[in-house]
Amino acid sequence: MPAPVPPLPDGSPAHRGSTRRSTDRRGLLKLLGAGGVAVAAGGALAGCSSREVQDGKDGKGTAPSGSAGFTVTDQRGVKISFDGPVSKIATTVIPSPSILAAVDGGVDRIVGINESTLVANKQGIFGEMFPASTKTRTVSGSDFVPNVETLLSLEPDVVIQWGDMGDEVIAPLENAGFKVIGLTYGTQEKLETWISLFGKITGNESRADELVSWMHAEKTAVSALVRGQQRTGQKVLYLRAAADGWTSYNGSGYMNFCTELVGGVNPAKDLKAASPQVSTEQILEWDPDVILLSAFDEKPPAALYGDAKLARVRAVRDRRVYKIPLGGYRWDPPCAESPLMWRWMAQVLHPSTAGANGLRAQLTGAFDRLYGYRISSAQVDDVLRLDLNSRSSGHDGFRA
Repeated sequence: MPAPVPPLPDGSPAHRGSTRRSTDRRGLLKLLGAGGVAVAAGGALAGCSSREVQDGKDGKGTAPSGSAGFTVTDQRGVKISFDGPVSKIATTVIPSPSILAAVDGGVDRIVGINESTLVANKQGIFGEMFPASTKTRTVSGSDFVPNVETLLSLEPDVVIQWGDMGDEVIAPLENAGFKVIGLTYGTQEKLETWISLFGKITGNESRADELVSWMHAEKTAVSALVRGQQRTGQKVLYLRAAADGWTSYNGSGYMNFCTELVGGVNPAKDLKAASPQVSTEQILEWDPDVILLSAFDEKPPAALYGDAKLARVRAVRDRRVYKIPLGGYRWDPPCAESPLMWRWMAQVLHPSTAGANGLRAQLTGAFDRLYGYRISSAQVDDVLRLDLNSRSSGHDGFRA
């Protein structure tokens, strides 16, 4: 989902008749935030931002008594005040548009997104559910550097940005007069705070509470699903293709949470880097039982099955390499569909749970719940990447 560790971090697919129901960038950031932005802002938006540091933890905001306005506390501990629900939202945070859509019932308020999100919208089912999302303006690249000129032309009421990547990615926005909500990443609790914040700024607090409650119920259900399974302690290695090989996640990443929830062990857990480089030699040494390939790149399981250097790795030998699904958003970072990721991983690790899991029915129900969309069987196949996972063990269990 990765630098702050979602993904730090094309043509549209055909409709099937369903109905709608990084290190080098610090210099660039400093240049952008140094003052050129303040000149561009010129005062058109000056004074719009209310920034006040608050002592304490992440908050979900409290509405002023007797007022339509409200204040939220973002995950930096900064309070941001609004006169009422916002009408235009821009976000550089890659997974956030699909979460906003789930909370708000659509994408009408979203005027700007990350270019990586646009790629996912075009590649996956999100663009079929919300065709307008394939034409949304991009306001940053995958390095999260904000395009302030574009943002000024879009005039969003709020910009959502990473809050833990240093002031360089926040300052250009605040210097231009934008209200900025800073997010942090890595835990289920933080994901739930995103949902609550989005509910607050869009005036959909009850809906946000409903989604969080659903996630809690699903976490309990998945824990019960894998409890007592014989194949415990399986080593599950997450790999994302990089120019010089692979990267993974240590214990701070959301994938580590997902792995442990379904009874697996992350062999990269104790590495110091949040998104460590992983060599072929390291993969051989770890000898994982299962390998999960990121939805952020095009590397398929077949690439590992055909790699002679990895032939003796248990996951390769046993055909237990899987491409992570791409639904309304990629399933490796935290997103509105994360409970489906938990169920999918539970079945990957414990194929005997397929019947009790009922993943296809769960997925159909979740898309209706989240997006008001009736997904077809063929679209479910696409979301689960059944074509790419066709040579992997347990594949048939995902067709039932």
